[in-house]
Amino acid sequence: MTKLPFQIDLTGKVAVVTGGTGVLAEQFVDALAGCGASVAILARRIEMAEEKAAAVIKNGGMAIGVQGDVVNKESLKAAHEIIREKLGPVDILINAAGGNHPKGQTTKEYLFPEDVQENLDDTITFFDLDPEGVQFVFNLNFLGTLLPSQEFASDMMNRPGATIINISSMSAYSSLTKVLAYSGAKAAVNNFTQWLAVHMSKVGIRVNAIAPGFFLTGQNEKLLKNEDGSYSERSEKIIKHTPMGRFGEPADLVGTLLYLVSPEASGFVNGVVIPVDGAFSAYSGV
Repeated sequence: MTKLPFQIDLTGKVAVVTGGTGVLAEQFVDALAGCGASVAILARRIEMAEEKAAAVIKNGGMAIGVQGDVVNKESLKAAHEIIREKLGPVDILINAAGGNHPKGQTTKEYLFPEDVQENLDDTITFFDLDPEGVQFVFNLNFLGTLLPSQEFASDMMNRPGATIINISSMSAYSSLTKVLAYSGAKAAVNNFTQWLAVHMSKVGIRVNAIAPGFFLTGQNEKLLKNEDGSYSERSEKIIKHTPMGRFGEPADLVGTLLYLVSPEASGFVNGVVIPVDGAFSAYSGV
């Protein structure tokens, strides 16, 4: 169970965490349940969602696992009906589903003439990017934030403490090399966060986002670690550009999450994206 940096009272609240079985999202599930919320863990693989829910219950919390695909409206509607039946209307939505795909990124950071001339099979250049791969990444990260917001916000209008928290990325501020599709999609999440905060401001729903710095997860492990487990060249660059000199730990995000969820702490905070990045985004490199 996640150790909470401070406690807020979410008794009687219903929270949905999309992608709730991911490394970072699991921390959100634990934190919300630890503060008294009933948490619906939404994931494409129901067995993983139910396994996580069982772990929460074992630790004294309340959670259910629900099958749901964040880029499929019918799947989200079906999940919503289950959540309403078992837990009640939704108060809190954490849009944590997201990720990358090899077909949406280049092999190298920079393009060189020989990359095009030699046409190597193991080199994916900008010109080789697969439209379907790019679309997959964009849909998962952007539509996978927009569609759950459409579905679950219908419960949240004028409910006290109603809030949506999106999960952005450092790549939204400054596009990261290689991950073209992911960077573009997360930039869209930032813009969407601001747009939705304004749009929902008259019906009492606050919308904010967290932009994690660099955290080692299963999704980025191949980019950040060599086969022998040592840090890759890319990891060394990241650590060098992070003034605090380390990767983030999943627990580093919990305090910011609880702050944004709590209307007592952040009731007038709306439409912001908070970096949790060890000063990565503040550092110019010199």
